[in-house]
Amino acid sequence: MTLERWPEKLSLAPARRAQGIVALPGSKSISNRMLLLAALARGTTTLTGLLESDDTMVMLGALRALGIGWRDLGNNCYEVPGVGGPFAVKEAELFLGLSGLSMRTLAAALALSGGSYRADGVPRMRERPIRDLVDALLPLGADITYEMAPGFPPLRIGPGHLAPAPVRIRGDVSSQFLTGLLQALPLLHADVTVTVEGELISRPYVEITLNLMSRFGVVVEHEDWRALRVPAGHGYRSPGTMSVEGDASTASYFLAAGAVGGGPVKVTGVGRESIQGDVAFADVLAQLGANVRFGPDWIEASAGARLRGGTIDCVAIPDAAMTLAITALFADAPTTLTNIGSWRVKETDRIAAMATELAKLGVEVEHGDDWLRVVPPTKALPLRPAAIDTYDDHRMAMCFSLATLAGVPVTINDPGCVRKTFPGYFEAFAGIAR
Repeated sequence: MTLERWPEKLSLAPARRAQGIVALPGSKSISNRMLLLAALARGTTTLTGLLESDDTMVMLGALRALGIGWRDLGNNCYEVPGVGGPFAVKEAELFLGLSGLSMRTLAAALALSGGSYRADGVPRMRERPIRDLVDALLPLGADITYEMAPGFPPLRIGPGHLAPAPVRIRGDVSSQFLTGLLQALPLLHADVTVTVEGELISRPYVEITLNLMSRFGVVVEHEDWRALRVPAGHGYRSPGTMSVEGDASTASYFLAAGAVGGGPVKVTGVGRESIQGDVAFADVLAQLGANVRFGPDWIEASAGARLRGGTIDCVAIPDAAMTLAITALFADAPTTLTNIGSWRVKETDRIAAMATELAKLGVEVEHGDDWLRVVPPTKALPLRPAAIDTYDDHRMAMCFSLATLAGVPVTINDPGCVRKTFPGYFEAFAGIAR
């Protein structure tokens, strides 16, 4: 089933077992960070294993509009000639779809590139906040205005009067704000200290950013994640060839399938040596009672004891945590997910969406500003078949496919939304579900 032939609705049959091996697509988080860093670096970078999906196509399209003459070498391999500093194209209009990471990282880089730009996306993008990033860029002399609602895209970005200065940024809304700021600051070729206000959520994603920046020659110093110093230097330089590891967030669906569907299910492309924080999802599964094994670039999960309920702090795994809302259906007691407030500013309000769609399955659900509680079904109140709305959110579609492993049919509305990160998801899931 190719993307062009995807129906408006996809009916998934009940399943009782999951078993097999899945080769993961490249990480979205790593792919888009690498693309931008390669574009800003001196020299040409060859990226292998790059994810090919809506989000990376949006980034590639934006880079093309900004004068980056990348080449598709085939087999998920791209050659990216860098400009060695700010973008040479000084006037462009960019459409960034629903890619929050592209919007936030490019907005920061454009603000420090000394040109005139406009950045916009789909209607939902215009509801995703960006004020905290903009406020952090203004002390550097950036010229950014909101074209419509204050605090949200679309953005108009002017040349500004750029100069280094200490900056402050909130850490408790989205880690992408800090990622965008940090990736752009080397364009100033000056020492800049960033102070993080409040709790830094999703810190593992910032760790990915720092890891990749260091591979491109910029080492950020930090103390307890409260103050991060971007040093003066000559900017980014190409490391030559880099490989994109498999997507750890995507791995969560297949590992969960192994844990609740018997297994074993093995994912390749990500393992104990991963730089992605979402590999910790596998550790959470093990703590809940699943059998989990790790290799350097693979993880395998199978059923152990019945999964336990309880309270799970999800601050370090916000994306993979959505999968736990579905594994909660198989637990021996209610499950409460906490520190998931960032769900509300994602592709959709994921807390509200998850609660609404779980209720369609007959599940008892409660939720608040930053938590969700799921009560597993019983013989008296079993799961019922349902048609699941996905809200143009790839993770909603992928999560709810797992409900079929409880033996109920599920219809996924707008299954094509998975093209954002894994166009081949349903084929891969069908390959392990029995």
